[in-house]
Amino acid sequence: MPISTTKPIKIGTLYSTTGVTALVERTQLQAIQFAIEEINAAGGVLGREFSLVSLDSASTPANYPGLAERLILEHGVRLIMGCYMSSTRKAVLPIAERHNTLLFYATPYEGFEYSRNVFYAGAAPNQNILPLASYMLSHYGTRVAMVGSDYVCPYESNRIMSELIGEHGGKKVQETYLPLEANLADFNTVAKQLKALNPDFIFSTVVGAGNAHLHRALSDVGLHSTNTPVASHMCNETDIASIGVHLAEGLITCASYFQSLGNAENQKVVAGYQARFGRHENTNVCWEAAYFQTHLIAKAIAISGSEDPTLLAQSLPGTYFDAPQGRVKIDEQNNHTYLLPRIGRCNSVGQFDVVASSSELVRADPFVVAHTAPLWTRAKHARIEGQEKRVGQ
Repeated sequence: MPISTTKPIKIGTLYSTTGVTALVERTQLQAIQFAIEEINAAGGVLGREFSLVSLDSASTPANYPGLAERLILEHGVRLIMGCYMSSTRKAVLPIAERHNTLLFYATPYEGFEYSRNVFYAGAAPNQNILPLASYMLSHYGTRVAMVGSDYVCPYESNRIMSELIGEHGGKKVQETYLPLEANLADFNTVAKQLKALNPDFIFSTVVGAGNAHLHRALSDVGLHSTNTPVASHMCNETDIASIGVHLAEGLITCASYFQSLGNAENQKVVAGYQARFGRHENTNVCWEAAYFQTHLIAKAIAISGSEDPTLLAQSLPGTYFDAPQGRVKIDEQNNHTYLLPRIGRCNSVGQFDVVASSSELVRADPFVVAHTAPLWTRAKHARIEGQEKRVGQ
């Protein structure tokens, strides 16, 4: 279908193509590019194509406010997709609110936030931290060591994990944070401490380049998935590739999406993405959130007849899309997204085998009002996979 010459709809992105978290952020940027190409190839929205304005934020929180204002004031952008770390999202949030711009956040995060100017496609704590904690405490034990990167999301995630350990009558044997720029020697020091503590499992909230250092250090002191499993709700297929499968095999995570999902929609989208960007490119939960969020924006613009942020903020809630993970829907009350949590274990080829799954889409509870452990995460409970409840028509 031919595209109209009418003024394009601009989407700005704030993703890092350089810096410590660039590996995953690059996949989010490419997911948006791929989705926009799909939308434009199908005729655009209301006869208009999308155009992308991308700025490299270099994995540095201090860069984000200025870059957000550049997108808004210099490029005329009113719809911004981006931010990976919570510290970067929080840096952009007041800019978005001041200029009545919408920010679309596609990364799992620690919750405890709501803004009328932000739409959250990544999992809230009850959609990943709570199921993962329940699964690990039920299957592996309650003596837990926690190691994370030094920024807001790991601290908040570990606070939730600490509460759950206490509710299970367990013990937090260590809680350590390292700078984003920490090197292998720094992680070696932590690994030696963990070896001496002998926890039942390690709960990691390390991000970026630190993931490879952590798993190398653990291996060097003899800590492996066979004796001390690592659980991380922040680690995905792209991180696994950077860590090395021989080090990451056995890692356990909770995510709404894995590249290995066998449904037809996922297989079609992954094939198209790899044909466009390279057959060795991995998809991941952050990639998928950025991909379906782009399509949700297009659908909401078609519904409202405009890309005006005020009108979009009214039409986005309740909007659904058949994403690679299955049907997703934007919540009508809190701007978060209904998702389908799954527990995955990294296999010998760097993909995740689903070992447990919710039987229905889970509404986001960003303020963690309830700490009830999902039944499907408990030991000896039958796995339920492929019976997703569809929301919205």
